[in-house]
Amino acid sequence: MDGMNIMLFHSAHGPGPAVAEAAGRLRAAGHEVWTPDLFEGRTFDSVEEGVAYQEETGKDELLKRAVLAAAPYSERGLVYAGFSFGAAVAQTLALGDDKARGLLLLHGTSDIAENTAVDELPVQLHVAEPDPFETDDWLTAWYLRMGRAGADVEVYRYAGAGHLYTDPGLPDYDEEAAEATWRVALGFLASLED
Repeated sequence: MDGMNIMLFHSAHGPGPAVAEAAGRLRAAGHEVWTPDLFEGRTFDSVEEGVAYQEETGKDELLKRAVLAAAPYSERGLVYAGFSFGAAVAQTLALGDDKARGLLLLHGTSDIAENTAVDELPVQLHVAEPDPFETDDWLTAWYLRMGRAGADVEVYRYAGAGHLYTDPGLPDYDEEAAEATWRVALGFLASLED
């Protein structure tokens, strides 16, 4: 079995150690992984600083960087993945790529355009419960819209975990929830292999 080709996008904290660690886990499971730097080398200690940089740079520019990073590999059939802000980017790219093999969302989702249609795209979301950035009402609406778009969606919630609970360098970190997430996520990726 060949592993998957995974495009993994960082959170609002930027391309820090947690992204490298996650990529290492995925590579150890036999997958090929790319970790684009959408912040041009900048990392941020707080979500607020990262969001300020996103606003300063602009959503269109950040999305353009993501598209340019993925474009050379999209013919291979990518699994798009990301953390929080990066999950929103991954979702946008996956829903616009008819060759996408899957979508793995960690700690984040994004809006879905009304006319979005995919052909049973496998989607897995892992998110804290509760999560200040991913409220219950939002997630319910998101799940229904993804289903209407044609995605095959699984949602996993982790009670009491912080927003970015898979990042060992943050106060949000929850080792038990993080390990459970990676077990399920690696199973999901294995299920996508030919």
